Amino acid sequence: MGGDPLSNVSVCVYCASGPVPQHYLELAAAVGSKIGKRGWTLVSGGGKVSMMGEIGRAVRADGGRTIGVIPRALVDREVGDTDSDELLVVDTMRERKGLMDAHANAFLTLPGGIGTCEELFEIWTARYLGMHDKPVVLLDPDEHFKGLLDWLRGLVESGFASQHSVDVLTVTSDIDEALDALVP
Repeated sequence: MGGDPLSNVSVCVYCASGPVPQHYLELAAAVGSKIGKRGWTLVSGGGKVSMMGEIGRAVRADGGRTIGVIPRALVDREVGDTDSDELLVVDTMRERKGLMDAHANAFLTLPGGIGTCEELFEIWTARYLGMHDKPVVLLDPDEHFKGLLDWLRGLVESGFASQHSVDVLTVTSDIDEALDALVP
């Protein structure tokens, strides 16, 4: 991508797609609004529900572009974000993640569950192994991931992970700091 790197960010956001408390929906909307106001593109899992839906709506409402990548089975269940600027329909979850990765030049993880953690770990591992050099950021404003981060520190202490592998993940509790860290 040419031009100003501050305006050419295409950020893949991993977050919850199931029922969550209201403050997480508000977090997703706040992040989406700031992505939109920066003129960035959101790459998401293509859902219109929960945090995933909130962030997409907020990005578009504030002038950003959205690309959703969703498996056909979820479209058939009518959870696809048909308002996306571009909605790519794939057959498998593996295809979904590959296209999300290909369309993004930065990755942001918000609170979520097992699927969110799986996506974070895959892209973070690829970064650590040198398979890409795109920023990987974890936004954790309320210590949702505290137990996970404590466990990771324990892996370093016991020799199962290097400090460098943990250091390639930027962790912050501040939205603006997280977004600033995403600029490639």
